[in-house]
Amino acid sequence: MSYSNPAKNDLKNPTQQEAFEEGHDADIPTDIGAYKHPVSTLSHTDLEKGTPPTTSSSTMEPQTQDPVDPDIVDWDGPDDPANPQNWTERKKWSNIGILAIVTLITPLGSSFFAPGVPELMNSFHESSNTLTAFVVSVYILGFAIGPLVIAPMSEMYGRFWIYTICNLLFIVFNVACAVSTNLNMLIVFRFFAGCSGASPLTIGGGTVADMFPPEKRAGAMALWGIGPLLGPVVGPVCGGFLVEAKGWRWVFWIICIFGGFFSILLFVFSDETYHPTLLERKAARLRKETGNPNLRSKLALNIPPREIFKRSLIRPMKMLFFSPIVLLMSIYISINYGILYLLFTTITFVFQVQYRFSAGTVGLSYLGSGIGMMAGMVILGITSDKIIQAQLKKGPVKPEHRLPFILTVPGGVGLPIGLFIYGWCTYYKVHWIVPIIGTVFVGFGNLSSMMTIQTYLVDAFTLHAASAMAANTVLRSLFGAVLPLGGLDMYKVLGLGWGNSLLAFLSLALIPVPILFRVYGERIRTNPRFQVKL
Repeated sequence: MSYSNPAKNDLKNPTQQEAFEEGHDADIPTDIGAYKHPVSTLSHTDLEKGTPPTTSSSTMEPQTQDPVDPDIVDWDGPDDPANPQNWTERKKWSNIGILAIVTLITPLGSSFFAPGVPELMNSFHESSNTLTAFVVSVYILGFAIGPLVIAPMSEMYGRFWIYTICNLLFIVFNVACAVSTNLNMLIVFRFFAGCSGASPLTIGGGTVADMFPPEKRAGAMALWGIGPLLGPVVGPVCGGFLVEAKGWRWVFWIICIFGGFFSILLFVFSDETYHPTLLERKAARLRKETGNPNLRSKLALNIPPREIFKRSLIRPMKMLFFSPIVLLMSIYISINYGILYLLFTTITFVFQVQYRFSAGTVGLSYLGSGIGMMAGMVILGITSDKIIQAQLKKGPVKPEHRLPFILTVPGGVGLPIGLFIYGWCTYYKVHWIVPIIGTVFVGFGNLSSMMTIQTYLVDAFTLHAASAMAANTVLRSLFGAVLPLGGLDMYKVLGLGWGNSLLAFLSLALIPVPILFRVYGERIRTNPRFQVKL
């Protein structure tokens, strides 16, 4: 007797059924190419019976196509204007433009507040170094927890209402931060602001994919992706002068004002883009108009909500703990990311104490890491494309080609070099421009390692790329929230020189990780011993 999965039987079309059985999201194509699941090429019915799949060559009888189910609701042809892929360019780019600004504001909130922390601690009469760091980094902890709820909710209810509700909660929690009467209250609301603010980061890439085919997606992804890059850097630059002029509470009021304005624009001028939700609405309208209760969306994925949440929670964790590639790469990225946020939470104190920067000018000390990140993005974009194009002329491109030594080694070495420069120059009070130049190397090294490894994970785990990225994001955000907690205490014990040198040695020790997978990655990911059953 064959076992029948009830969740699988609820899937109404082969694409959705195959997606569920292969273990990836339904909107990821199953015919992905070189990394297609080998079982997906077989008949599911034949597999359950334990007999070889039937092919056209196994019989001389003419093959007939299955009749089209009249109760299936699909797009009205390839040019259906209701399909977001067929929207006008103006409509597509207006949606992406507003979303990009919202995606800039929520990461900006992670560090916008940093220059105001000394004033905040004085106003609440707090002196704990741990709380001083945690009030900034707890926002990143929200970025780790929020996506675990936001992602499955978007599968059930679409993207538009998740954006709307999360944006509203983001504003409410920032208002609560602005009127907080004690530090504990502020920390709690900062955490929930981070959870709700994670929505554009979690599902923004899916919105881009909804509207643009792969060959036209790069520009939109670049526009959407610039927010998480610039936000944490622009925030302190603006926040420093704002705190000096108006006080730390106005940081949250400004976030509320701008966040509220662009959230309203997103609500008024954007539309739902998630294809399953749009087709389900169409099916519901046709059921009402025709009186036919059997009409159903072609993309209906009738998996119980419990199964959706289970998939979103368990799969990334299984990949994190049982896949050596995901585990080691995530640890490498997470430690570098934690080091970056340790600098974000301590730069204010370092430059105010060592160089007597004012609350306004101290925000300018964050520009170095931002310049490094932008330089890394430009160099990576130009170089990586040329490397892939050159490889295409030689033969097929493998995921390991995303980890060329020309990018991974300079990026890996750049971060510890920057830490050595920053640490010892601030310790000896060398002119302030020199340690800021050191943070340029930190920003470049952090960005280059993060981008190359994320691209590698997507290519190496094509069908399960979403789960691999989720595992990476959760661990990275946890390190970004926790590692900075010991920053000020570490500097107090070891000093700025040896404290940053310790971080540099830790980063140096991890450089072999991407080199290891550049050389042995294919052998590891194709070894049955390291295959993760999802």
